Amino acid sequence: MASFVPVSPAPSTAAPPPPQSPHIHSSPATSLAPPISKLKTPTIRSRLSKICQEGQPHLARQLFDTITRPTTVLWNTIIIGFICNNFPHEAILLYAQMRKSSDYNKCDHYTYSSVLKACAETRNLRIGKAVHCHFIRCLSNPSRIVYNSLLNMYTACLSSVDGEMGSCKYFEIDYSRYDLVRKVFDTMRRRNVVAWNTMVSWYVKTERYLEAGRQFRMMIELGIRPSTVTFVNVFPAFSSLGDYKNANVLYGLLVKSGSKYVNDLFVMSSAIFMYAELGCVDFARKIFDSCLERNTEVWNTMISGYVQNNCYVEAIELFIQAIESDEIVLDDVTFLSALSAVSQLQQLDLGRQLHAYIIKNLAALPIIVLNAVIVMYSRCNCIHTSFKVFEKMQDRDVVSWNTMISAFVQNGLDDEGLMLVYEMQKQGFMIDSVTVTALLSAASNLRNQDVGKQTHAYLLRYGIQFEGMESYLIDMYAKSGLIRTSQHIFEENHTGDRDQATWNAMIAGYNQNGLIEEAFVAFRQMLEQNVTPNVVTIASVLPACNPIGNIELGKQLHGFSIRHFLDINVYVGTALVDMYSKSGVVNYAEKVFAKIPEKNSVTYTAMIVGYGQHGMSDRALSLFHSMKGCGVEPDAITFVAVLTACSYAGLVDEGLQIFDLMKREYKIRPSTEHYCCVADMLGRVGRVVEAYEFVKELGDEGNVMEIWGSLLSACRLHGQSELGEFVAKKLLEMDTTNRTSGYRVLLSNIYAEEGNWENVDKVRKEMKEKGLRKEIGRSWIEIGGNVNHFVSKDQEHLQSYEIYEMLEGLALDMKDSCYKARQKSNLDAISKFDE
Repeated sequence: MASFVPVSPAPSTAAPPPPQSPHIHSSPATSLAPPISKLKTPTIRSRLSKICQEGQPHLARQLFDTITRPTTVLWNTIIIGFICNNFPHEAILLYAQMRKSSDYNKCDHYTYSSVLKACAETRNLRIGKAVHCHFIRCLSNPSRIVYNSLLNMYTACLSSVDGEMGSCKYFEIDYSRYDLVRKVFDTMRRRNVVAWNTMVSWYVKTERYLEAGRQFRMMIELGIRPSTVTFVNVFPAFSSLGDYKNANVLYGLLVKSGSKYVNDLFVMSSAIFMYAELGCVDFARKIFDSCLERNTEVWNTMISGYVQNNCYVEAIELFIQAIESDEIVLDDVTFLSALSAVSQLQQLDLGRQLHAYIIKNLAALPIIVLNAVIVMYSRCNCIHTSFKVFEKMQDRDVVSWNTMISAFVQNGLDDEGLMLVYEMQKQGFMIDSVTVTALLSAASNLRNQDVGKQTHAYLLRYGIQFEGMESYLIDMYAKSGLIRTSQHIFEENHTGDRDQATWNAMIAGYNQNGLIEEAFVAFRQMLEQNVTPNVVTIASVLPACNPIGNIELGKQLHGFSIRHFLDINVYVGTALVDMYSKSGVVNYAEKVFAKIPEKNSVTYTAMIVGYGQHGMSDRALSLFHSMKGCGVEPDAITFVAVLTACSYAGLVDEGLQIFDLMKREYKIRPSTEHYCCVADMLGRVGRVVEAYEFVKELGDEGNVMEIWGSLLSACRLHGQSELGEFVAKKLLEMDTTNRTSGYRVLLSNIYAEEGNWENVDKVRKEMKEKGLRKEIGRSWIEIGGNVNHFVSKDQEHLQSYEIYEMLEGLALDMKDSCYKARQKSNLDAISKFDE
């Protein structure tokens, strides 16, 4: 930015001094009297300038208006006074009055330079262009001061959406064909370092970083000595380009330029920022440590650099050093960086200490800091404290409301988030794109079509657009069961405009709604459109391999992940472990699991489930116990997986110990799934009565059909018909909808095994009256790259005749091997319920 130059000295307008008296020789006595000093009468300009310096430009203006014929210098003095006191609009109005005055005074270089500065501050491109035309007509040889101010005006106005460009942002304009700043620069016959600095800064603002670097190089080649501002302007160009090599060259040039540059705090702060942006946080720290003096900006830049590079512990350590240092006065930026680091570390105790320190050291907490405090408590899973902070805020902006709403949704309190949106509207705040994002996420989580549709309608009504909107809508409708609406939105979006997020949302939506073939078709189309899949794509499409039983396709996806270095991602790795486990290839799952560099609880759970499903209970338990040593804490789903593995293997005592460990050490409250596992575990080994007592002791918490259903299965397995009948009646009482067929089939099987055909017929009749049918099981096997599907009494397979002939042959072989089959009558009775 061009520096502002004061006006030139004005000729004196005061009256001439009176004539001096003739010189008289005095006696020695009289010579002791003090000499009479000459009094200087202040000029009108100096009086006006002093009043402006005292912060009263309007008073100076009143005095100025009393002057009959003000000179150009006096006009300039008032214009400059308004600008220096942050009244640029008044400065522009005074310039307009100056041009219209009857005794028109010719504007000089300082007039135009000052007014152009006012136009830059007000971002008024229209008036700025008019002033440009004025001085072209009135000045035969504009000075560098005027041109530097003109460059500054155009860069300021064109970088703003408030200028003549309307809503067209500067990075959307094709500056290769229309660049006013460049045109002005090219017309300058003499360019000093200020002009070059402005051009470098302009190219950085318009994200033309290569051109910014070229301008800097050209400036050096022309022998223009860079100033400290030059380095501050050019550092962001190399950091944005990721050009580490030339960044080192630039920093070397800075050091070579002398102590004036190295000791400039703004230059050092910019250098630290550049290396932090490049990911060279260690080198940034070396620069920080080399600073002889440090101000608040230098400390803040280094702390935020650590946060930006995920070095949260180092950020907190430096923040503590800042507290203990006398060099820094902590400000809002310091606290925001520290709060961000604590949020990422999710250290609640540290967060509380930081919050207390902020309250103690800030007389009034700014809204932006309170918003960050809300985020911090939310990320530390202390959502109730977040809401307390929100409630106590005396003033809230739209960011405050959005922060709290998003915190509710991200912590699973979707209903509370929706209620807060309603309250936000009542308080007169408008819903924006951030609010809409939270609303769509809440609708997706709740599977709430009504909320989703209303939000979508609001988007259309108010013309709200934001990045990723289509993917949010597709995800919301897919999770709400309206997959065809998702498909319609997806197809409306032009193929060439679809990004990864949109494709991923559609693929995941197909998969979630059981449309496996369509998920793979979308994945193939994504590849054809040259959109590179990412970790989310692979993690979304891999689960689709299991329902169709196509392990070869899963292997191809695995190969794609390896070639694109996606297999090391924890989400892709977990999906691969799950896919191979469910496909029966546990050894492949183990190999993938071993190669994942950073595993989370979901990864361990997937492997434990794989071991449990394939009867490898010892490995499942060993892997579970190894989690603590690896620093991974099991969650509720992990305990379901390991309890299921214990149940399959009949390891009751181990399972009960783990169940107690879950409650005692990990403070996880058991859910229905955990109770089902324990009941099933006891029932499988014949401890049916103990299982019944366990369920009964649960009280109302145990009145869940799944838990009693596990108990009914155990009764049938171990011939506990009397208890089974009691349990079945309990289930029928809980089935208020009368739509569940599985437990009735299980009860009929118990009756059939006892030969109680009267009760079998009774259950069959109830099922027919209520229109209940048992869900048909499906099996599949892959042979020669083709997946063959089967259901009970299937006649649709092309080789069904040969298959049944083979089954009959196997049955005869089993009889010859003394296999004791059940009575035919029982088999016939039961088979009727399998249809």
